[in-house]
Amino acid sequence: MDVIGCIRVAVRALQANTSRAVLTILGIVIGIGAVIALIAVGEGVEQQVTTSVEALGTNLLFIRPGARRQGQVRQQVGSQPTLTYEDALAIAEADLPVVAVAPELDTFGQVIAGRENWNTRIVGTTPSYAAVRNFAIQSGSFLDRHALDARLRVVVLGPTVAAALFPDRDPIDQTVKISLFGSVGQNFRVIGVTRPKGATGFGSEDDQVFIPLTTMQQRLFAQVTARGARNVSLINVQVSAPSAVPAATAGIGELLRQRHHVLEDDFTITSEADILRFFVQVTSVFTIVLAAIAGISLVVGGIGIMNIMLVSVTERTREIGIRRAVGARRVDILLQFLIESMVVSVIGGVLGIALGVVVARGLTRITVNGQNLETVISAGAILLAVGVCAAIGLFFGFYPAARAARLNPIDALRYE
Repeated sequence: MDVIGCIRVAVRALQANTSRAVLTILGIVIGIGAVIALIAVGEGVEQQVTTSVEALGTNLLFIRPGARRQGQVRQQVGSQPTLTYEDALAIAEADLPVVAVAPELDTFGQVIAGRENWNTRIVGTTPSYAAVRNFAIQSGSFLDRHALDARLRVVVLGPTVAAALFPDRDPIDQTVKISLFGSVGQNFRVIGVTRPKGATGFGSEDDQVFIPLTTMQQRLFAQVTARGARNVSLINVQVSAPSAVPAATAGIGELLRQRHHVLEDDFTITSEADILRFFVQVTSVFTIVLAAIAGISLVVGGIGIMNIMLVSVTERTREIGIRRAVGARRVDILLQFLIESMVVSVIGGVLGIALGVVVARGLTRITVNGQNLETVISAGAILLAVGVCAAIGLFFGFYPAARAARLNPIDALRYE
């Protein structure tokens, strides 16, 4: 009997026991659907993380202060104020493959406009920050050199802050009061509003305000290093090209060690690629774990296929005997039952892929921390599902098929 004939016999066998076949196929449908949906979630999370990191800027290095020590205990990175605005200027002026440098000093505070107020991140920075960190202006303008040099009390609002403080009027040239740590606060003139960037895995890029770094250091939030200089909390460095990142990292490290007169680094340099690589590794493990959990249901579905095929062999013992008596070989019987097993698996796989796609599309309506959950249905996941279906049909169908092929024709004919 040819393969097409075997498939026809398999379909007729399934039709003869519709309820049992449907329940068996349902196990495969649920397993494949779960694998497709969960892999789509894992790959969607990886894509969101990649997008979030890339939204920070291109070819970036992040220089953070070192960690404070108490005895032999090292605290978290950034706990020891070691970086200064002068360090950032030295990096910008050095002969390094650096496009721009943007130091920042940040904290959280209250921004007040009339009866409205909003708690947000206050960032003291320089005019180059907008270009380095991919911030575009929606209205007004960003900080300029005059504001930095003159320590002006001007502020650029993120769109979330602007909408909260000025829901029904243009914020440009309005006055807001910025208060830190419960202080009375100081008045600032709004000169611009940034274009929305949306929330990322690192928080909302829209929920912050920007003031000149010198104003932040002199008027609001003064911190000093061990050498008495005013510190910054982070230095953003944009490198000319990805290939130049190692050279820039080494050059900046050497420069800062010389400036700080230290042998052991009192700072940490992290590249954008390092951050992306770390999160991709985490999300890849997350995807594998999800797929493994879903794979358990596939094993259960495969056991269901083995069960139905064993029952089918028992019920069709006389049929097997008649086939052997009229000339069917053992390999023909083996092939027949293997194909029947694979037909059940493939039908379940096709329906499971459809279910997985529908579930993955539906999950995009779920909101997590203000973001819609993204799912990515890749061709690789679908091909994997098809391959798994075929493997399940072969693996769990082989024993029942081999058992049918080993039946003695005379004993099979006598079977009642």
